Amino acid sequence: MNLQNGFLLSYIKYGENDAVLHCFTEEEGFQSYFLKGVYSKKNKKKALLQPLNQLVFSVNPVKGNGIPSVSKFELIRNTDIDTDIKANTVIFFISDFLSHILRYENKNLQIYVEIEKLINELINRNYQAHILFLIAVLKIQGVAPLLNDGKFLDPETGTFSFTPTHQLFGEEISSVWKTALNAENFYTTKIHSSLRKDFLDSLLVYYHYHITDFKTPASLEVIQQIFE
Repeated sequence: MNLQNGFLLSYIKYGENDAVLHCFTEEEGFQSYFLKGVYSKKNKKKALLQPLNQLVFSVNPVKGNGIPSVSKFELIRNTDIDTDIKANTVIFFISDFLSHILRYENKNLQIYVEIEKLINELINRNYQAHILFLIAVLKIQGVAPLLNDGKFLDPETGTFSFTPTHQLFGEEISSVWKTALNAENFYTTKIHSSLRKDFLDSLLVYYHYHITDFKTPASLEVIQQIFE
Protein backbone atom coordinates (compact mmCIF):
# COMPACT_ATOMS: atom_id res chain seq x y z
CA MET A 1 0.00 0.00 0.00
CA ASN A 2 1.25 3.48 -0.81
CA LEU A 3 -0.05 7.02 -0.38
CA GLN A 4 -0.79 9.24 -3.37
CA ASN A 5 -1.76 12.90 -3.34
CA GLY A 6 -3.96 13.91 -6.23
CA PHE A 7 -6.69 16.12 -7.64
CA LEU A 8 -9.95 14.39 -8.50
CA LEU A 9 -10.77 15.18 -12.14
CA SER A 10 -13.83 12.98 -12.66
CA TYR A 11 -15.45 9.75 -11.50
CA ILE A 12 -17.90 7.15 -12.79
CA LYS A 13 -20.30 5.17 -10.65
CA TYR A 14 -19.66 1.45 -11.05
CA GLY A 15 -22.47 -0.90 -10.06
CA GLU A 16 -24.56 -0.01 -7.04
CA ASN A 17 -21.93 1.12 -4.53
CA ASP A 18 -18.55 1.45 -6.25
CA ALA A 19 -16.80 4.06 -8.39
CA VAL A 20 -13.85 4.53 -10.72
CA LEU A 21 -11.93 7.73 -10.02
CA HIS A 22 -9.82 9.62 -12.55
CA CYS A 23 -7.17 11.73 -10.83
CA PHE A 24 -4.04 13.72 -11.53
CA THR A 25 -1.51 12.71 -8.90
CA GLU A 26 1.61 14.43 -7.68
CA GLU A 27 3.86 11.40 -8.06
CA GLU A 28 2.47 9.47 -11.03
CA GLY A 29 0.44 11.88 -13.16
CA PHE A 30 -2.92 10.72 -14.48
CA GLN A 31 -4.24 7.66 -12.64
CA SER A 32 -7.50 5.72 -12.42
CA TYR A 33 -8.49 4.10 -9.13
CA PHE A 34 -11.23 1.66 -8.17
CA LEU A 35 -13.10 2.73 -5.03
CA LYS A 36 -15.28 0.10 -3.38
CA GLY A 37 -18.39 0.86 -1.36
CA VAL A 38 -18.32 4.66 -1.59
CA TYR A 39 -22.05 4.78 -2.48
CA SER A 40 -23.19 2.53 0.34
CA LYS A 41 -25.67 4.19 2.73
CA LYS A 42 -23.23 4.20 5.65
CA ASN A 43 -20.36 5.76 3.71
CA LYS A 44 -20.15 9.52 4.22
CA LYS A 45 -17.02 9.91 2.11
CA LYS A 46 -18.96 10.27 -1.15
CA ALA A 47 -19.41 13.95 -0.24
CA LEU A 48 -15.66 14.34 -0.88
CA LEU A 49 -16.04 13.31 -4.51
CA GLN A 50 -16.07 16.84 -5.86
CA PRO A 51 -14.11 17.97 -8.95
CA LEU A 52 -10.59 19.24 -8.16
CA ASN A 53 -10.79 18.24 -4.51
CA GLN A 54 -7.22 17.54 -3.40
CA LEU A 55 -7.18 14.10 -1.79
CA VAL A 56 -4.71 11.64 -0.33
CA PHE A 57 -5.34 8.04 -1.39
CA SER A 58 -4.22 4.80 0.22
CA VAL A 59 -3.59 2.72 -2.91
CA ASN A 60 -3.40 -1.07 -2.94
CA PRO A 61 -1.08 -2.90 -5.35
CA VAL A 62 -2.56 -3.88 -8.72
CA LYS A 63 -3.68 -7.49 -9.04
CA GLY A 64 -3.50 -8.93 -12.53
CA ASN A 65 -4.62 -6.58 -15.29
CA GLY A 66 -6.96 -4.49 -13.14
CA ILE A 67 -6.59 -0.92 -12.00
CA PRO A 68 -5.26 0.02 -8.54
CA SER A 69 -7.86 0.06 -5.78
CA VAL A 70 -8.20 2.60 -3.00
CA SER A 71 -8.72 1.36 0.56
CA LYS A 72 -9.35 4.82 1.97
CA PHE A 73 -9.00 8.49 1.08
CA GLU A 74 -9.04 11.81 2.91
CA LEU A 75 -9.41 15.46 1.98
CA ILE A 76 -6.06 17.25 2.11
CA ARG A 77 -7.47 20.73 2.14
CA ASN A 78 -10.95 22.11 2.74
CA THR A 79 -11.25 25.23 0.58
CA ASP A 80 -14.92 26.06 1.26
CA ILE A 81 -15.34 27.34 -2.31
CA ASP A 82 -18.12 24.84 -3.05
CA THR A 83 -20.66 27.43 -1.86
CA ASP A 84 -19.37 30.01 -4.36
CA ILE A 85 -21.36 29.57 -7.61
CA LYS A 86 -18.81 31.30 -9.84
CA ALA A 87 -15.85 29.42 -8.35
CA ASN A 88 -17.77 26.15 -8.66
CA THR A 89 -18.48 26.84 -12.32
CA VAL A 90 -14.77 27.44 -12.93
CA ILE A 91 -13.91 24.22 -11.08
CA PHE A 92 -16.26 22.13 -13.23
CA PHE A 93 -14.94 23.72 -16.42
CA ILE A 94 -11.27 23.16 -15.51
CA SER A 95 -11.82 19.59 -14.29
CA ASP A 96 -13.63 18.87 -17.59
CA PHE A 97 -10.74 20.45 -19.51
CA LEU A 98 -8.02 18.61 -17.54
CA SER A 99 -9.81 15.26 -17.76
CA HIS A 100 -9.25 15.40 -21.50
CA ILE A 101 -5.78 16.92 -21.90
CA LEU A 102 -4.11 15.06 -19.01
CA ARG A 103 -5.41 11.54 -19.65
CA TYR A 104 -2.03 10.42 -21.04
CA GLU A 105 0.13 12.69 -18.89
CA ASN A 106 2.81 11.14 -16.69
CA LYS A 107 4.23 12.86 -13.63
CA ASN A 108 4.29 16.61 -14.22
CA LEU A 109 4.92 18.54 -11.04
CA GLN A 110 4.59 21.90 -12.83
CA ILE A 111 0.99 21.19 -13.81
CA TYR A 112 0.21 19.80 -10.35
CA VAL A 113 1.52 22.99 -8.71
CA GLU A 114 -0.34 25.14 -11.25
CA ILE A 115 -3.63 23.49 -10.27
CA GLU A 116 -2.86 24.40 -6.65
CA LYS A 117 -2.24 28.00 -7.73
CA LEU A 118 -5.56 28.07 -9.57
CA ILE A 119 -7.41 26.89 -6.46
CA ASN A 120 -5.72 29.64 -4.43
CA GLU A 121 -6.81 32.24 -6.99
CA LEU A 122 -10.41 31.04 -6.76
CA ILE A 123 -10.28 31.20 -2.96
CA ASN A 124 -9.30 34.85 -3.44
CA ARG A 125 -12.25 35.31 -5.84
CA ASN A 126 -10.19 35.77 -8.99
CA TYR A 127 -12.93 34.63 -11.36
CA GLN A 128 -10.86 35.05 -14.52
CA ALA A 129 -8.19 32.67 -13.21
CA HIS A 130 -9.38 29.77 -15.39
CA ILE A 131 -8.61 31.76 -18.56
CA LEU A 132 -5.07 32.50 -17.44
CA PHE A 133 -4.62 28.93 -16.21
CA LEU A 134 -5.07 27.80 -19.83
CA ILE A 135 -2.17 30.08 -20.82
CA ALA A 136 -0.04 28.60 -18.02
CA VAL A 137 -0.69 25.05 -19.25
CA LEU A 138 0.35 26.02 -22.79
CA LYS A 139 3.67 27.34 -21.44
CA ILE A 140 4.26 24.24 -19.33
CA GLN A 141 3.54 22.01 -22.34
CA GLY A 142 5.95 24.03 -24.47
CA VAL A 143 3.42 25.12 -27.10
CA ALA A 144 2.73 28.72 -26.04
CA PRO A 145 3.03 31.42 -28.73
CA LEU A 146 6.46 32.88 -29.44
CA LEU A 147 6.65 36.62 -28.84
CA ASN A 148 7.85 39.05 -31.50
CA ASP A 149 6.92 42.51 -32.83
CA GLY A 150 3.84 41.36 -34.76
CA LYS A 151 0.43 42.64 -33.66
CA PHE A 152 -1.75 39.67 -34.64
CA LEU A 153 -1.41 36.16 -33.21
CA ASP A 154 -1.53 33.42 -35.81
CA PRO A 155 -3.04 30.46 -33.90
CA GLU A 156 -1.82 27.88 -36.38
CA THR A 157 1.87 28.83 -36.33
CA GLY A 158 1.96 30.12 -32.73
CA THR A 159 3.68 33.33 -33.82
CA PHE A 160 2.64 36.98 -34.13
CA SER A 161 2.34 38.47 -37.60
CA PHE A 162 1.81 41.96 -38.98
CA THR A 163 -1.45 41.04 -40.69
CA PRO A 164 -4.47 39.21 -39.22
CA THR A 165 -4.77 35.51 -40.05
CA HIS A 166 -7.87 34.50 -38.05
CA GLN A 167 -11.09 36.38 -37.30
CA LEU A 168 -10.86 35.79 -33.53
CA PHE A 169 -7.29 37.06 -33.31
CA GLY A 170 -7.66 40.76 -33.91
CA GLU A 171 -5.28 43.33 -32.48
CA GLU A 172 -7.14 43.68 -29.18
CA ILE A 173 -7.32 39.96 -28.39
CA SER A 174 -3.76 39.41 -29.61
CA SER A 175 -2.63 42.19 -27.27
CA VAL A 176 -4.21 40.39 -24.31
CA TRP A 177 -2.26 37.27 -25.29
CA LYS A 178 0.98 39.27 -25.30
CA THR A 179 0.23 40.88 -21.94
CA ALA A 180 -0.47 37.50 -20.32
CA LEU A 181 2.58 35.82 -21.87
CA ASN A 182 4.83 38.65 -20.68
CA ALA A 183 3.49 38.68 -17.12
CA GLU A 184 5.66 37.26 -14.33
CA ASN A 185 2.46 36.10 -12.66
CA PHE A 186 -0.25 35.14 -15.18
CA TYR A 187 -3.00 35.67 -12.65
CA THR A 188 -2.32 39.40 -12.23
CA THR A 189 -3.28 40.00 -15.87
CA LYS A 190 -6.45 42.07 -16.10
CA ILE A 191 -8.85 41.10 -18.88
CA HIS A 192 -11.73 43.50 -19.46
CA SER A 193 -15.10 41.80 -19.01
CA SER A 194 -16.07 42.69 -22.59
CA LEU A 195 -13.09 40.67 -23.90
CA ARG A 196 -13.26 37.56 -21.71
CA LYS A 197 -15.61 35.53 -23.91
CA ASP A 198 -13.65 36.20 -27.11
CA PHE A 199 -10.34 35.63 -25.34
CA LEU A 200 -11.49 32.27 -23.98
CA ASP A 201 -12.78 31.31 -27.44
CA SER A 202 -9.40 32.26 -28.90
CA LEU A 203 -7.65 30.05 -26.35
CA LEU A 204 -9.77 27.06 -27.32
CA VAL A 205 -9.03 27.65 -31.00
CA TYR A 206 -5.31 27.71 -30.16
CA TYR A 207 -5.64 24.44 -28.21
CA HIS A 208 -7.31 22.79 -31.21
CA TYR A 209 -4.24 23.63 -33.28
CA HIS A 210 -1.60 22.60 -30.76
CA ILE A 211 -3.00 19.86 -28.49
CA THR A 212 -3.61 16.52 -30.21
CA ASP A 213 -7.28 15.45 -30.34
CA PHE A 214 -8.35 18.41 -28.23
CA LYS A 215 -12.10 18.69 -27.65
CA THR A 216 -13.93 21.76 -26.42
CA PRO A 217 -15.13 21.09 -22.84
CA ALA A 218 -18.86 20.35 -22.65
CA SER A 219 -19.14 22.86 -19.80
CA LEU A 220 -18.02 25.81 -21.98
CA GLU A 221 -21.56 27.08 -22.55
CA VAL A 222 -22.28 27.14 -18.80
CA ILE A 223 -19.16 29.10 -17.93
CA GLN A 224 -19.81 31.59 -20.72
CA GLN A 225 -23.33 32.20 -19.40
CA ILE A 226 -22.18 32.65 -15.81
CA PHE A 227 -19.68 35.35 -16.76
CA GLU A 228 -21.80 37.25 -19.29
